[in-house]
Amino acid sequence: MMLDQLLQPALQEREAASLYRRRRVIESTQGPEVVVEGKSYLGFCSNDYLGLAADPRISKAFIAGVEKFGNGSGASHLVLGHSAAHHQLEDALAEMTGRDRVLLFSTGYMANLGALSALVDRGDLVLEDRLNHASLLDGGLLSGAKFKRFQHADVASAEQQLTSDDSGRRILVTDGVFSMDGDIAPLPELAELCQKQNAHLVVDDAHGFGCLGAKGAGCVEQFGLSQQQVPVLIGTLGKAAGTAGAFVAGSETLIEYLIQFARPYIYTTAMPPAVAAATLESLKIIESESWRREHLKSLITRFREGVSALGYNLMDSDTAIQPIQIGESALAMSLSRALEGEGLFVGAIRPPTVPQGTARLRITLSAAHTEAQVDRLLAALEKHRGLLDGLNTQKLQRSASV
Repeated sequence: MMLDQLLQPALQEREAASLYRRRRVIESTQGPEVVVEGKSYLGFCSNDYLGLAADPRISKAFIAGVEKFGNGSGASHLVLGHSAAHHQLEDALAEMTGRDRVLLFSTGYMANLGALSALVDRGDLVLEDRLNHASLLDGGLLSGAKFKRFQHADVASAEQQLTSDDSGRRILVTDGVFSMDGDIAPLPELAELCQKQNAHLVVDDAHGFGCLGAKGAGCVEQFGLSQQQVPVLIGTLGKAAGTAGAFVAGSETLIEYLIQFARPYIYTTAMPPAVAAATLESLKIIESESWRREHLKSLITRFREGVSALGYNLMDSDTAIQPIQIGESALAMSLSRALEGEGLFVGAIRPPTVPQGTARLRITLSAAHTEAQVDRLLAALEKHRGLLDGLNTQKLQRSASV
């Protein structure tokens, strides 16, 4: 049998279940207003939380970085690819996060795989929140250590798992802000639990970095957690920072250990130095322009009040990620297409990205959005509220006929 014949049934099955993923081609810069396949939309599904992905100051720093360092790094960090721009960015991130040192990675996925696979081995334990990002779950599974999960954001569940385990090295791994739910992990309680149980807390703050904390250093800054309480802090630069790449922050010993043992770091070409140079400018903006976080917070409040009044099942989140749980994948897709017809681009998130029966519209807000733009989204959601009412009516009719 040909390979295509073996693969085709899985594609057909996914299509029939309204779970097929399709790429859409954006033809403009990131921002509230985008051009997708020749049509203009107001976008509410980007992770550009602070509106920095197309900031001209960062673009200028990017161009200057290319002129100084060229287009690519040419090698891994440990061969000849670690530029002055990389080193300066690591120092700046360490200062911003209040950690001894930082290590840059090319992507957030690589940072999570690298950190987790290096920190534990056979005979050790990786304990993860059930709703952690796929890269954290993959990192734990690929580490070779014993892999367990605790109920989402449930400290008692995590404690039960730790107290019943006698593994050697033990790490508890959680997202800071959960990417599909938008809620924040109970980090102070998890940190206290880890100290009591002789475990080590690993936090991936991909969606909190830049958005939370007085200067934008993320969840750990917002909660005032020290390096001792959160010994391994991971963050990405392709979301609120508006550029690309990722980092692991921690002690001098941790970073030296990862340099020696984190295979995705050792055997990967370093990010282009120009990206690091651009990100240095981004960090300055994040720290100095607190109005971006303040404006984003006000938009979140405005949106939540508006959606709640419409009767949607709005999930509990105080962050830029504002999911409306729909339930059925086909209905989530229908509502997404209806909004697209109104000139609004909102993504429908379906299994396996989220649990079965919890398909949702993942609406993300940005500091670049205006109040009028948020109101336009609310008006469209009100207009198409009947889609959900129609589904409920159909369900009642089916139940009555059984």
